[in-house]
Amino acid sequence: MATESALGRVSASDDPATDPILAVRGVVKRFGGIRAVDGATLRVNEGSITALIGPNGAGKTTLFNVITGFYKGERGSVRFAGREIIRRPPHTISQLGMVRTFQITKALARMPVIDNMALAARNQPGERLGNVVFRPRLVRRRERDVRNEALELLEVFDLQRLADEYAGTLSGGQRKLLELARALMASPKLLLLDEPMAGINPVLGARLLEHMQRLRSERGVTLLFIEHDMEVVMGRSDRVIVMAEGKVIADGEPHEVRADQAVIDAYLGGESPTNGEGADS
Repeated sequence: MATESALGRVSASDDPATDPILAVRGVVKRFGGIRAVDGATLRVNEGSITALIGPNGAGKTTLFNVITGFYKGERGSVRFAGREIIRRPPHTISQLGMVRTFQITKALARMPVIDNMALAARNQPGERLGNVVFRPRLVRRRERDVRNEALELLEVFDLQRLADEYAGTLSGGQRKLLELARALMASPKLLLLDEPMAGINPVLGARLLEHMQRLRSERGVTLLFIEHDMEVVMGRSDRVIVMAEGKVIADGEPHEVRADQAVIDAYLGGESPTNGEGADS
């Protein structure tokens, strides 16, 4: 379980012999006079499923945004697969293999599902005018490969029948699945999911959880996710990291975190966290 230090609680997995895929140390992000993230420190081990939880205003999504380059951290370090990335732009971080989804899905509503998928694919020679003019066969071959890969992923998520439909016609749950499928087009090593269960029905939610498990077991993807549903957090995570007031206050296995008095006090004001109430970013 976590232990106290000058930086707050340090993960029990903070072992120099263990090389994490993601190491965050002392990250600070201010908005005016408010420290939304206040010296946050955490580690995510490769191949794990790790949950990030905390009460309203804890700084979870802000920390996600710093990690993935959407916000610039003012202090601290973010190392992904051994590389410092704290001030790199989002597209560069994505190319390194860290991909994220959002609490509010980012599907392009006026584009077909298949085109939404294709936009996320890497190594598309058609993005360069010179290839279009001088190497059209290469461009067409890669376009066919991208489409085939997209259709295969859509089939995995039971969305293939909707490939030519506009993304805006999908239900909220289907958009969540589309965003997860689209993220896989970028071949991520680490996938950050911001509230994947929010706003979807239990049937689609169960399918989404199954896909998360399969990503780890079949593709070797490491997952870090923000979630409100404590049943999901406690039942599906290897480790749980808890934030409050911009700091990481605990990091441990689910049963350890559930029993931690500091977590109970911060999360629900003294009530044991058993459901999704009271959590936000």
